Amino acid sequence: PQALSNFVWAYATAGHAAPALFEAVAGETVAQVGDFTPQGLTNMAWAYSTAGHAAPPLFEAMAGEAAARVGEFTPQGFANTTCAYATAGHAAPLLFEAVASE
Repeated sequence: PQALSNFVWAYATAGHAAPALFEAVAGETVAQVGDFTPQGLTNMAWAYSTAGHAAPPLFEAMAGEAAARVGEFTPQGFANTTCAYATAGHAAPLLFEAVASE
């Protein structure tokens, strides 16, 4: 899974739009979301928000996983993840409540 987040992170950083690629990676990520590290989830959220690629099922899956594993995130990971969700305009109440409770 780390390779997936690194891959889309690179595209987002380069500013290269690749909608078909982002859709394919989103589908794979939803299927493997439990295998991602907290940093991998953060990187994935950042990449999609930076690329401006809306992927609601992906953001929902990552939010649920991150909320369930909130104790594994660093403070910087919290900040980066919630910032990515805010930038993407994706409300994730469960995630934000879990972060606030830490």
